[in-house]
Amino acid sequence: MIADILTGAIRSGTSVMLASQGELISERAGVINLGTEGSMLCGALGGFAFTVWTGNPWIGVLAGGVAGMLISAIHAFLVLTCGANQLATGLTIMFFGMGVTSFLGRGFVSEQIVGFNPVPIPVLSDIPFIGGILFNHDPLTYLSILLVPCLWYVLFRTRLGIILRATGERQEVLFASGINPKVVRYLAVMAGGFLAGVGGVQLSVAFTHSWIENMTQGRGVVAVALVIFAAWKPARAMLGAYLFGAAQALQLTVQQQGLPISPFFLFMVPYLLTLAALLIVERRKHSLMPESLGKVFAGDGAR
Repeated sequence: MIADILTGAIRSGTSVMLASQGELISERAGVINLGTEGSMLCGALGGFAFTVWTGNPWIGVLAGGVAGMLISAIHAFLVLTCGANQLATGLTIMFFGMGVTSFLGRGFVSEQIVGFNPVPIPVLSDIPFIGGILFNHDPLTYLSILLVPCLWYVLFRTRLGIILRATGERQEVLFASGINPKVVRYLAVMAGGFLAGVGGVQLSVAFTHSWIENMTQGRGVVAVALVIFAAWKPARAMLGAYLFGAAQALQLTVQQQGLPISPFFLFMVPYLLTLAALLIVERRKHSLMPESLGKVFAGDGAR
């Protein structure tokens, strides 16, 4: 039972983890994107549709990432060029994503695909207990795990990471260096949307092998919350995503065991744990928040 929950934590949490890494990039540049849910949905539908049309799930990954990037580009344009409120725009983008995918996805509900399946890593997958938990997943899950140390390295050990963090902290430093912070923010938001889209693809093409309306069920919103929980650090965001996935796996395991617990309560458990985690860490995170995000919550959006 424990092994099933831990394995499910990674499989179910990967989509959220990819979206949270993307949102982390955006917020490090000073732009909060509450439309991450919409990017995930567009990615899930785009990836599924192109997998149906081409029979190649890797083309689906690219298409889903681009779909998530495009809807995030709308958010970036409204916020950075038009000066719209980041929070209101993000919510609008989220509901737009829900609506457009519900409309365009009607014909794909009953479609069948050959998507990504678990690929056991030779030798490592045979290790008792941890082999099945860590080394028997789909290719997107393996790539998502590799993404975390790569993103950490870029953020904290490269010039590109310094530019990104400076954009979210003190944009006047970039002006002094001849770099336009608005361009950096555009690229960060679009990169975040791409990763959120790939997270949606993992959900539809690798985890469920299906498309249903609003299949993300709030995972994009949870991803935004996990970035705060993680103090804007990639590894902690990954941990938070897997905790969310573990709660999802626990819900399914308890239902399979037939325990007398209301399924409606079990459905709430992952989201209740997310709220509890945020309450626990809230008082300690304000000093770690990128300075530009503080202006957003104070009513002064990044321009």
